[in-house]
Amino acid sequence: MKTAFSIVLRVIALTIILFICFAVAGGVVGQPGNSQTPEQAGAAATALLAVCFLNTLVLTHIILRSRWAGWRLMATVFFVFYGVMTFMSQIESAVFVTRLPAGMLPRLFLMGALIAAPFSVLAVLILGKRRAGTVNAERNARLVMLTREWAWKLAVIALAYLILYFTFGYFIAWRNPAVREYYGGIDEGSFFAHMGAVLGNTFWLIPFQILRAMLWAVLALPVIRMMKGQWPETALAIGLLFAVLMNAQLLLPNPFMPEAVRITHLIETASSNFIFGWLVGWLLTQRHEFAKVPLAQNKGAG
Repeated sequence: MKTAFSIVLRVIALTIILFICFAVAGGVVGQPGNSQTPEQAGAAATALLAVCFLNTLVLTHIILRSRWAGWRLMATVFFVFYGVMTFMSQIESAVFVTRLPAGMLPRLFLMGALIAAPFSVLAVLILGKRRAGTVNAERNARLVMLTREWAWKLAVIALAYLILYFTFGYFIAWRNPAVREYYGGIDEGSFFAHMGAVLGNTFWLIPFQILRAMLWAVLALPVIRMMKGQWPETALAIGLLFAVLMNAQLLLPNPFMPEAVRITHLIETASSNFIFGWLVGWLLTQRHEFAKVPLAQNKGAG
C-alpha cells in the first residue's frame, strides 16, 4: 500500500513537472499569439494537464518496468518520448499541414526537445531508477534473430502499417466531410476507389509510410530490449506509447486545425497506432529456439 501511494505521489509530481515543461518550452520557442477568454484559457490548461497526466502514466510504467537505469534509461526515455511525441507527428505535419506560419515547424521540433529532455532526466530520478538495483540473472535474448527473420518481420510490419494507415484513414477520417474540406479532398465513393486515387496521384505516399513504419520499429527496439516481463506486457506498453504519446496532444485546442478534424484524427490515429504498436511488440519479442542456441554455446564456451 505504501509503495502504491508513493508511486501515485510521484506520478502527480511528474504530471506537474511535465505541465511546467510544456509551459516553459512554449514560452522559449514563442507560441503563436491568439486571444483567449478566461474560460478558453482555463479549458486549454485543463486539457494540457490531462495530456501531461496521460503521458506521465505511460512513461512511468516503462521506466518502473525497465531493466535499465541511470543515464542509459534517461537517454532511452528521451529517445522514445521525443521520437513518438514530436518527430513522428511533425514529419507528417511537414507533409500534410500546409497552413503553418513560416518558421513554425522548426520551433515545434525544438519545443518537443525542450519538453522531453528535462522530463526524461527528472522522471528517471524521481521514480528511483538512478542506479540499477538487483541485477536480473536472466540473459535477455530479445531481438536476437537471424537476418532472414528480421527481413520477413520488418516486411510484415511495413505491410501492417500500410493497411492500418489507409483503412483507418479512409473509414474514420476521410469519410468525415470536415476532414475532406480541411485538406481540400473529395470522397471517391469507396475504399478501393480512394486507394486508386492515392496510387494515381500521390504514389510517393506509399514509400513515405513504409519509411514511417520502419521508424516506428526503430522507436520500439529499445523498449523491447529493456522491458521486464513477458511479451504481452511489452506489446501493451508499446501500443500505449504509440497511441498516447503520439496523439494525446490532439486533445489540446489548435489554432491551425478545427476541433472536428482534430478529434477525428485523435480517434483514427490513437486506435490504429495502438493496434500497430501491439503488433510490433508481439512480432519482435517472441523468443525462438535458434535464438537461444548461440547464447547457450557462448556460455558453454566461456
